[in-house]
Amino acid sequence: MTGGVMDRLPGEAGAAPVAAAAEAEVDEEADPPAADSPTPQVSQRRDPHPSRMQMPQGNPLLLSCTLQELLARDTVQVELIPGKKGLFLKHVEYEVSSQRFKSSVYRRYNDFVVFHEMLLQKFPYRMVPALPPKRVLGADREFIEARRRALRRFINLVARHPPFSEDVALRLFLSFSGPDVQNKLKESAQCVGDEFMNCKLAPRAKDFLPADIQTQFAVSRELIRNIYNSFHKLRDRAERIASRAIDNAADLLIFGKELSALGSDTTPLPSWASLNSSTWGSLKQALKGLSVEFALLADKAAQQGKQEENDVVEKLNLFLDLLQSYKDLCERHEKGVLHKHQRALHKYSLMKRQMLSAAVQSREPESVEQLESRIVEQENAIQTMELRSYFSLYCLHQETQLVHAYLPLTSHILGAFVNSQIQGHKEVGLPAPAWALPGSLALAGLVNCQGRATSWGAQDLETSPGHSCCLTCTLNSSGRVVPLIHGVGGGVQRETMKEAAFLLSWRNFGVR
Repeated sequence: MTGGVMDRLPGEAGAAPVAAAAEAEVDEEADPPAADSPTPQVSQRRDPHPSRMQMPQGNPLLLSCTLQELLARDTVQVELIPGKKGLFLKHVEYEVSSQRFKSSVYRRYNDFVVFHEMLLQKFPYRMVPALPPKRVLGADREFIEARRRALRRFINLVARHPPFSEDVALRLFLSFSGPDVQNKLKESAQCVGDEFMNCKLAPRAKDFLPADIQTQFAVSRELIRNIYNSFHKLRDRAERIASRAIDNAADLLIFGKELSALGSDTTPLPSWASLNSSTWGSLKQALKGLSVEFALLADKAAQQGKQEENDVVEKLNLFLDLLQSYKDLCERHEKGVLHKHQRALHKYSLMKRQMLSAAVQSREPESVEQLESRIVEQENAIQTMELRSYFSLYCLHQETQLVHAYLPLTSHILGAFVNSQIQGHKEVGLPAPAWALPGSLALAGLVNCQGRATSWGAQDLETSPGHSCCLTCTLNSSGRVVPLIHGVGGGVQRETMKEAAFLLSWRNFGVR
């Protein structure tokens, strides 16, 4: 951790002997945690990075990381390798690339699962992000892409987490290129113990905690829950907006293709319409030009949708993953450490009653001595549970600070969303197309250069002799279609269209 908050020792004797000797007694009746492992022997504990064992300066409870420092720790890319591997049971492989380790390795989903289990085993009191679910059958392309994104969020949160980033398990996962990374990860966790057993400050965690730590924990948990619920709704709306932009791009592209097909129609004109043959030809030319504008609009809408998916939705998902891991940690604290502590106290009270009963009934001295020995062991177990409970709160206090260090990320995300929306609306206001410039046909031949209305009808459209006009439309603030007249000939007047693209407008087609 930045500032050397957590220190691991290979054979430091603190509360660990009590834990190693007494926790087994408690675990017989207590519910095991989600990622329990056999309690290691104290003499066998080792640390992969003995150079990081200096005592921290100042208050070790305070986390000094900023958002920029967290993001600068590493950036990990997770890309899908084309094609499925395996002779019989097909599986997907990912290329995992780390900037920090300058490495690129291949990993399967099951490799992520083992790595996740190792993190829970070694860091039960830290925010371990959840993995995306595994689908056994029917994993379509959309599911595989969503899982790839989720795995990328997971590994980046882990790689930027202060204690995780200095652990040997992360280095192995991101840089080991051998044939069996799963066994390598499991070997690295053998006889090491969890963070409580390797932290020099664990026996003294209570000394660093504020007196009202339980109240602070309850308030912080409620605040994070409210933030999570609100940003979950914001993410859903942003996802819908980005999806609509992509769908709108597809519709605009199809619309433009239909205009292009209509403008390229080669069906012969019937003889009875020969008097107005120039009108149909001029209109086809205008429709072909208009199809280009719709293609540009489609491309801009697609770019905006993709950009908002990557810069807004995906980063909101990362922030939500972080908050969810905090909520999971709070639940582990209550259902794990506190529950085991309560079970140990209950077992201790039962033993005390048995001791009193044996003294009253004057049982054999050997049985009384055995009962006394068990009571002493249980007292040690209770002491260990109390130390773990305080250490869990110690870690929760730091993890809360880590969540708040990530909060400025939300302003960057929302700022990117606002900029994307503003830029998208600006880009819709394209300059006048080529067919509306001087020397081109004005309004697809609906108004000629002498200001006379053609057979399509625009009798109320007044122009001065020698000038033509181009009629387009936009949307006003009420969402209604409003015609715009651009003078052409004496100088082009290009209107800034903020709400819609250039569209032809004529009364006969119902556009007012």
